[in-house]
Amino acid sequence: METLETTVTSHNQKELDLSAVDEIVARYREERGALIPVLQEVQGHYGYIPPEAVSRVAEGLKIYPSKIYGVMTFYKQFYLKAKGKNRVMVCCGTACHVKGSDRVTRRVLDEIKLPDGQDTTEDGLFTIEQVACIGACSIAPVVVVNEKVHGKMTQDKTMRELRKITEAADE
Repeated sequence: METLETTVTSHNQKELDLSAVDEIVARYREERGALIPVLQEVQGHYGYIPPEAVSRVAEGLKIYPSKIYGVMTFYKQFYLKAKGKNRVMVCCGTACHVKGSDRVTRRVLDEIKLPDGQDTTEDGLFTIEQVACIGACSIAPVVVVNEKVHGKMTQDKTMRELRKITEAADE
């Protein structure tokens, strides 16, 4: 593995340092079933799992990249693309839907202006996700902003939370 370059140019043309991947893989190389812990640590380091890291993990653990992608796409915890600095999850479960989460979602998407087919704003400030259920049905509709649960949300309350973040980022 010493012959491999430790940096490569990623999709956004920034240098991606892969030495962290090498260190993570080295700690797990001899363990059976190490793929998920390796992917969790790689994602913890980068915030997502870059394609270059998948190749490096495949080499280090001696498994096919297709197996890694199979695991990554099966489990929702793994991200194939970089996420925004602020993660906004709108619950779309039955209780939240009945209480108006679809209106909240529409308003967020109208005002945030996501690029077509994307879940992250161009400036990388927000990632907007619609999730099946947060598990807080008694306070529906629920919006989670950066891991803080907000219950009984309306369109206006949600936009106030997002504006706080935008204003703080502008300072």
